[in-house]
Amino acid sequence: MDHPRDIGMMPRSEEITMTRRPRRNHSPAFKAKVALAAIKGERTLAELAQQFDVHPNQITQWRFQLLEGASGVFGADAKAEPAPAVDVKTLHAKIGELTLENDFLAGALGKAGLLPSAKR
Repeated sequence: MDHPRDIGMMPRSEEITMTRRPRRNHSPAFKAKVALAAIKGERTLAELAQQFDVHPNQITQWRFQLLEGASGVFGADAKAEPAPAVDVKTLHAKIGELTLENDFLAGALGKAGLLPSAKR
């Protein structure tokens, strides 16, 4: 049979009161804590889900992600340096720009007699 809402059996007031839980974003530290608890196996998924207030399927997914990523801790990529926060090309361009301005100002001050040791 069709869903009660589809055939008009559920009153409108009940439809409106049914709300969805807002989407939650868990921190990586929380996910790791839950996944490690699942790997330990001291409690069932249902118990962990109740304790941490997440769905058992979510715990299974985080556990799988932790196990998949664990090999990277000991691999060659583990010691790789993180990417620089600032683009090196941008920094080199800025250095060139400032050097040019500095040379221009030093020359102008030298011509005006305000800088005794002008580079020229």
